[in-house]
Amino acid sequence: MFIETETTPNPSSLKFLPGRTVMPAGTREFASPEAAEASPLAEAVFNTGEVVNVFFGSDFVTVTAAPGASWSALKPEVVTILLDHFVSEAPLFVGGSADGISVPGEEIGLLVEDREEDAEVIASIHELLETRVRPAVAGDGGDIAYRGFSEGVVYLTLQGACAGCPSSTMTLKQGIESLLKHYVPEVTEVRAA
Repeated sequence: MFIETETTPNPSSLKFLPGRTVMPAGTREFASPEAAEASPLAEAVFNTGEVVNVFFGSDFVTVTAAPGASWSALKPEVVTILLDHFVSEAPLFVGGSADGISVPGEEIGLLVEDREEDAEVIASIHELLETRVRPAVAGDGGDIAYRGFSEGVVYLTLQGACAGCPSSTMTLKQGIESLLKHYVPEVTEVRAA
């Protein structure tokens, strides 16, 4: 088995591609060692002591190094952990399945409650996020979670390599906001949530 790595726009994060499915549905982010206890793989990566975030995508694992950590030392350690995990076919989650793991928007919850009269606009926003935005941010080792729509403002949370990335504000404002405003005239702004 060979694990490829890709850089991401976030210099603190690397995307690891094991050449097989990681998450059969949805995504999962671990932002602390305590959260990682749900996954033996995420827990092992955190146990390096040099990691602040682990993100599981459909066919990748994104790891964010702690400030001051050196990727030259950390990368081979993470590759070894991933190889051991995938070669042994160990379960990704405690209990052996991803049951109960929800898609980010459902897991995180809404920041603002959607109004019934905005249902058509919200459906258009969701379609654009699923078909255009999520594939793009997944390519950079991350994901995006919808957090609500109110009075023209769409609230989104960036995850994985995209969270904390130096270009995340530009991604939200110049990329996602421009796209949504173009296709959904009711959208006036996109805000990080």
